Amino acid sequence: MRAGVALAALLALTGCGLQPIYAGAGNAAVAGLSSVEVAPIPGRSGWLMGNALNDRLSAAGEGTARYRLDVRLDDQLEGLGLLNDDTIGRERRTLRARYQLVDIATGSIVLDATAGSDAGIDVVSSEYATIAAEQAALERLTDEVADRIVTSVSLALREQQ
Repeated sequence: MRAGVALAALLALTGCGLQPIYAGAGNAAVAGLSSVEVAPIPGRSGWLMGNALNDRLSAAGEGTARYRLDVRLDDQLEGLGLLNDDTIGRERRTLRARYQLVDIATGSIVLDATAGSDAGIDVVSSEYATIAAEQAALERLTDEVADRIVTSVSLALREQQ
């Protein structure tokens, strides 16, 4: 009975129109990602984002830059939840990215989109621990947003082909 249910689910999934990003002729999507260069992004969060994007794009291999990825970041840290002594008990770190994929040869914008994520941080009595938590949250958010950007870019490059 379980095998029958699994087979029916598999057949339904194949008819839904979903396709893997890397489907098609060889690794065309991977080749497309390797042709994207990341423009410098200012600030510490920009340095982290640039490294995260370059790590993901260079995993596709080396290629001649055909596209440029311009990214502008908005990194906000806000206090939430006041305690009885009027101190902040919780913070929220928000990282938003507006990015454009530009065809270097023509200067035309292939993709103009945004991505973002946020994380909650407990503020504790140790200032060092709070700062370390804020930095760790920024690193996690950078990874999440970079994954979203690369997925969006790969889909846009796939549509171009």
